[in-house]
Amino acid sequence: MQFTELFTSKDNIRLDKKTLVILRWIAIIGQYFTISFVYFILNFKLPFFYCSFIVFLGIATNLFLNFKIKNNQLNNLTATFFLFYDLIQLALLLYFTGGITNPFVILLIIPAIVSSTFLSLKSTINLSIFTAILLIFLTIDHYPLPYFEDIHFHVPDYYLYAIPIAIIIGLVFLTYFGSRFGIESRKHTEALNRLELVMAKEHELESIGLQAAAAAHSLGTPLSTITVIAKELEKEIGANTKYSKDIDLLISQTKRCSEILKNISQDQLNEDSFLTNARISDLLNEIVNSFDKISTKAIFLDIEKNKINPNIAKTLEITYGLRNFIGNAVKYGNSIIKIRLESDDLITKVTISDDGPGFSNDIRSLLGEPYIRSKDKIISSKSGLGLGTFIGKTLLERMKAKVNFGKCPELNGARVIISWSTNHLTSI
Repeated sequence: MQFTELFTSKDNIRLDKKTLVILRWIAIIGQYFTISFVYFILNFKLPFFYCSFIVFLGIATNLFLNFKIKNNQLNNLTATFFLFYDLIQLALLLYFTGGITNPFVILLIIPAIVSSTFLSLKSTINLSIFTAILLIFLTIDHYPLPYFEDIHFHVPDYYLYAIPIAIIIGLVFLTYFGSRFGIESRKHTEALNRLELVMAKEHELESIGLQAAAAAHSLGTPLSTITVIAKELEKEIGANTKYSKDIDLLISQTKRCSEILKNISQDQLNEDSFLTNARISDLLNEIVNSFDKISTKAIFLDIEKNKINPNIAKTLEITYGLRNFIGNAVKYGNSIIKIRLESDDLITKVTISDDGPGFSNDIRSLLGEPYIRSKDKIISSKSGLGLGTFIGKTLLERMKAKVNFGKCPELNGARVIISWSTNHLTSI
């Protein structure tokens, strides 16, 4: 095991640099004031030069921390390093000024307490153990406590040995409660961050919905015009088989667009009037057939090996989400798209695979965000994987689905897995 592994953490734990710098300045000023007061005002004999040198080393390290460490948030390892230094510095000062008999020895527990609140449990344990070792050392060996020359200061052995025991007990309790407080605080912060992320996504989705509704109203007239012209062309062409299929396809797709825009612009309170229940296999068949009409690629739907075929609400969220990801597979797949439905009493899963280029490693973890960045450039506008994927994923997650992106080993392309708890799916 490397030495640094003792003080690293898998969690992304940070300590604000400004906070640590201020705490260290307070400690340094307090140390130098106390040493100067005892030496110059009280006229107690102590190794002033050694003590001053130790304090000035603390000043140098704090200046280094403030100006040379560029990160405003210190990682767990860096923060632990400076707390260890502070512990050693204070222990050296105590060594030259009475050791365990110095009333300021209680300050040795501060670095461990700071660690327990802000840093990892591993760092806190290591700092606490090191503090206990220093307390034992300062009990065994230290310079005499500065005192008046005509008065002999003596501490009974039983009292002397009781001091480190009492401090260590206090250290254990304080670091335990500090650790619990730090863990709970980080949990609350993480929960708030997740809530803010969800609210931000909902806000973005709401904005997109308003834009879609406005677009639906604006596109109604052009679609009606296209439909009229297409029907006129159908009359003029007549039975000409060369163009009649294309005209029929144009009319059917225009009609479909009109229905989609109608659903988008429809008042949400009346949404249930056009929603129906359907078997999930029937819904998938309906979506696949719509793409079969407009694509020459081979689309395979596997629904044979299922213990159950749940009846679900044919909601806009589920319909659009499935259609979006199947459409992406049709768009980016080279020639083969495979859709597999697996369902039992516990899990209902839809797997969509294609033989296209797949998801690149630098964007795979970002899929589902409204704007995907790759190498510091927004690529959603070029790849088509930004806004559409975000909407599809968000809508499906509203319906209690889990959406995972990966690579299809069989086709060497992209794979999207959409899964529900069967009970949740049938209760929507």
